[in-house]
Amino acid sequence: MPLYDYISEHPDDPERSCRVCARGFELRRPIDRPPLEVCPLCRHAVKKLISRVNTPKITKPFSVTDAKKAGFTVLEKRDEGVYERQ
Repeated sequence: MPLYDYISEHPDDPERSCRVCARGFELRRPIDRPPLEVCPLCRHAVKKLISRVNTPKITKPFSVTDAKKAGFTVLEKRDEGVYERQ
């Protein structure tokens, strides 16, 4: 399940937000659920923030032996439209 960041729509107004939603909070929710509209604690309006996307980092390019160890079939081009296993 992805993590979503929320913050109060009025973070500077203590009467319209609690200390949790004024600072912002992170919540794990299924993708198919609609975004929160109110803070779960104080029931004041919150908005969803756009946060970073977690992407895997590849530190080195894969070699032929790494690909074979990972279970991939490695093909080498021999002619126009003709490939052979390596």
